[in-house]
Amino acid sequence: MLPTHVGVVMDGNRRWAKQAGFANPGAGHDVGADHVADLLGWCTHWRIDHLTSYVLSADNIRKRPRSQVDHLFGILADKLPQTVVRSDRWALHVSGDLSLLPDAAAEALRAAERETADRPAHLTMAIGYDPHGDIVEGIRRAISAGVTEIDEQAITAALPGGPIKEIDLVIRTSGEQRLSGFFPWQTSNAEIVVSEKLWPDFTVDDFAEALELYAARRMRNPAS
Repeated sequence: MLPTHVGVVMDGNRRWAKQAGFANPGAGHDVGADHVADLLGWCTHWRIDHLTSYVLSADNIRKRPRSQVDHLFGILADKLPQTVVRSDRWALHVSGDLSLLPDAAAEALRAAERETADRPAHLTMAIGYDPHGDIVEGIRRAISAGVTEIDEQAITAALPGGPIKEIDLVIRTSGEQRLSGFFPWQTSNAEIVVSEKLWPDFTVDDFAEALELYAARRMRNPAS
């Protein structure tokens, strides 16, 4: 049994860079961003067509040192959008407040969304993301669409992201035992697998192990 929709909290980039001896810990974010292409390939191999990744929270934009945030903005302007465009299979969706980003980064992401819109697989990236804001945005969209009965199904359908909202499996790297506000509405029934590996060290074998754990848990409790 494979999950339909996988979520990944790609944590540990700066720790990885420090352990690897980089003078600038921000180099870990460059390596971590490059690793997203591997993740897309793994999902393609296992025919998982819905993927959500945690890239940058609104809270981090506001609270991290400016030098760190500017480096991340550069990755959002250059690396990540082009990774998705080059994949030839994945449609990009962004969930978050792009007004928090510089114009160059926001436009690069919007351009990638437009260029990949008709593709069969769906990647949602949480960028400028706030978990409460995500739910509020879903309610606003439902109301704007003229929905008269605002229930769970209506809000779910209106949430930002790809067409399948519910996340079946969440993988968090770096050993942290928390979700850090990762799509609370969409992960209410998700299985969670925590890997001790830092994101740049997370391998295809680790991904396969997470899928196996998911399958074993769902076989034990198929109603979940």
